[in-house]
Parts: sequence; C-alpha cells; structure tokens
Amino acid sequence: MEFSDLPLSPELMNDLKHNNFVKPMPIQAISLRPPLEGRDLIGQAKTGTGKTLAFAIPIIEKTDTSKKVIQALIMTPTRELAEQVSKEIRKVGHSKRVRVAAFYGGKSITNQVRDLEHGVHVLVGTPGRILDLLDRRILRFDQVKILVLDEADMMLDMGFIDDIKKIMSNVPAQRQTILYSATMPDEIKHLARKFMKNPEMVSVSPQELVVEEIDQVYYETPQKQKLDTFMEVVRSERPESAIIFCNTKRWAHTLSELMQRRGLRTQAIHGDLSQNQRDRVIDGFKTRNIKFMVATDVAARGLHIENVSHIFNYDLPKDKGNYVHRIGRTGRAGKKGKAITFVTPQEIHDLWGIEHACRTKIKNAREA
Repeated sequence: MEFSDLPLSPELMNDLKHNNFVKPMPIQAISLRPPLEGRDLIGQAKTGTGKTLAFAIPIIEKTDTSKKVIQALIMTPTRELAEQVSKEIRKVGHSKRVRVAAFYGGKSITNQVRDLEHGVHVLVGTPGRILDLLDRRILRFDQVKILVLDEADMMLDMGFIDDIKKIMSNVPAQRQTILYSATMPDEIKHLARKFMKNPEMVSVSPQELVVEEIDQVYYETPQKQKLDTFMEVVRSERPESAIIFCNTKRWAHTLSELMQRRGLRTQAIHGDLSQNQRDRVIDGFKTRNIKFMVATDVAARGLHIENVSHIFNYDLPKDKGNYVHRIGRTGRAGKKGKAITFVTPQEIHDLWGIEHACRTKIKNAREA
C-alpha cells in the first residue's frame, strides 16, 4: 500500500511526496481509512511507530481553511509532544494552508491569543493550558469536528483525566474522536466507552509493546558501585548519542554535573527548567553539541529525535509502563538501538515485574 492508494487531495499528496512520505508505516496503513470515512478510532501502537501522521492526514483532509475557526483539537501530555505534533501537521498541511498552533504552559498567553486572532484551524495542546484558556473564555470549541487524545495513558499517569473530561464536555457531541495509547488501562477503556461512538480498534504488534530493534540488557550492581559501573559501561559502549533516565530532578542534575567533570558533553532536562532552557537542551542534543541528555520522565515521550543510539536507565522507572516509553526513544523507524538498565540486587524482582508487564525480555549483560 502507498499513500497514493488512498483518496487524498492533490495538495496533501504533494506535501507527502515533498517530505518523502511514500509508503505508510504499519500503524498508518491500518488506521487511516476509518477516520477518513468519518469513524471513531482507538489505536494501540508502540512508541515511535508514526501514529502522528495517522491522525494528521484525516485532520488536514477534513479542515475547511476558508473558516478561521478551530476545527480539530489534539491533546498531548507534554509540551514537547505538542510541538512535535504541530510541526508534523505544518509539514503535510502546508499546501492546504492549514494553520496550526501549539498551546502549553510556559508559553505566553498573549502570543497564543494573537495566534487565535489570526485564525487557527488545528489546536494542539496540553490539558492544563487548554482548560485554563477555556475557563478564561479565550477558547471556543463549538466548531471542532475532530478530537484527538494522543498518548492517552501518559495523560492518565500525569493526572490529567479530570481535565480531559472537562475539555471533552466542551466539544460538540457530533464529532469524530481518535484515541492513541501505548497501553490500555481500564480507565482509558472507560473514557473511550463514555466519549466515543462505536470506535474501530486497531493495534500494531499487540503481543509486544517493545520495539524488536532495541537490544535490551541490564547490569546488576550494588548501590555503592552503581555510579562507577555506569561510567564504565558508558565509556565501553561509546554511544553516538544517549538519553539517561533518572527518577528525580535532583539526581538528574547531579549526575549531569558528575559526567561533565569526567569530560562528557552532558546536560540535564527536567520539570524545573523553563521552556526556553528545555528547548536549548533539546536543540543542543539534536545538533550533537550535547552527546548525553540526563532526563527525568518528562522526556520519556514527546521527543522526536533521530539517531539516539542508546538509552540508559540509571534508575528503574517507578511506573512499569514508563519502561516502554523510555526505551522507545531509540530504535525508531526501523533503526537499531540499545537500552541498558542498572539494577541493585534488591531491585531484581522489580526488573522481572517490568519484563512481565511489558511482555519483553531484558538480558543480563554479563551473561549475554
């Protein structure tokens, strides 16, 4: 199947070709037709599988650019994902002149109001900022035709579920709803039953949540030797670029400083940084001025960075499902990647729990 096999407008086909999108990825191939035909959709897919384009294409096709009103609303858990999604829509909605804006905390409300005055067709944003602007009566969703919940399980984990329900109650009942999630906890299923109409369900590789191209190993080490073991492994692996995940902002900052003292080009990214500071770190990592990015789970999703060769879990994630999202930053779009996790002897049972929950196998690096 190719995009040319679908009933897409010449303008959209032109932008797809311009951006070298010729053949749909698996999630796109199975999930494009239902929304194009006006049906609701629930999609379960691994992270990094190309689902953004799967909902961007129906949105662009159904947008009437002669009307300067919001016709599609996309909710994302993080500001980084909001930016990524809006950039993707701009790329393939250029010829149709689809106007898209990303709304999230840390960005000037004045500038966002100015965007609305110029006319926005597609609004991408985090639930907190969207609800804030709704409460201020700055936003109106009475013309929204398509509502998308992207990374729904992460929004649930971050405590956004009540905000999401309030926002959805402000969107016309006669609409299409598209929901994408890596996992399907009961509360997400309940949300779908309440707000969606006979949704079609699609899934890519439901038996495995972890991308096959990722080589997963772990090192068992006593807590007192963990930092030394980590540094030895980093130097022996010689990654092209790597994200290192920690569970706390304090340790992410400390570990970044310790790595800098050892001559490694490293920066930390976490929730205490301003948006401008976070953007500078991400830009430095993308351009390879920074080789190692030490992150809390704020960066576990929503970052679209090519060619991340390694993921290091300095700390085991507190939430088992976050393991999938962390290591999904590597091995994207069919490329190889490596995920290395460090555990103390007391954490081995927790590691087994992650293997069971994520339906994967993490090898002992010293036995591999």
